Amino acid sequence: MGSELGMPLRSEDLRIGMTVRHPQAGMGVVRLIGENVAEIRFDEGTRRISPQTAELEPAEPLPTVEGGVEEEGEAPSLDKIIRDTVEALVSQLQLRQDERVVDGIGTRWKGGKMVLHPADPALQTKEVPLETFFHKIVMMRNNLRTLEQKVNGSSNLSAGEKFDLQQYITRCYGSMTTFNVLFATKDDGFTTK
Repeated sequence: MGSELGMPLRSEDLRIGMTVRHPQAGMGVVRLIGENVAEIRFDEGTRRISPQTAELEPAEPLPTVEGGVEEEGEAPSLDKIIRDTVEALVSQLQLRQDERVVDGIGTRWKGGKMVLHPADPALQTKEVPLETFFHKIVMMRNNLRTLEQKVNGSSNLSAGEKFDLQQYITRCYGSMTTFNVLFATKDDGFTTK
């Protein structure tokens, strides 16, 4: 991004929700961004202004890309920055990934859908592909496992607190066993241990 605190903003520097400073109107929040105009909400009301001529300044420091440069002198891609940040965060928090691979949804469920019918026949039904639902179930299972690791590895919790929290996690596993029918391999599903 091009602007630092105190430097005029260009249209491409603006983001919805960003706080900016206008020479006459004061502090405002960017609500909408168009090709040549931005809608900004100030204390006295909302204004539509041209960022190129309005001398807008950021009200807080803007994020910048620091560090490594990719091949051919280009800055790292946003995708690479996000991947590197997530990897660093996982490492810093000492989270371990579950090494087991889920074979996937059971063969008989592939291509299937879950249909929710409201009690009122005048209302529309909701259909969800089973692969989408299954993905959410797997994410929930993996998040419960991570939570369990964090609770058991915490030095800030007493043994009694760890036991209490583990009981809630076990109950969550028990509630989710209904969906074990979707897993291709029984060992990948939920267990109450």
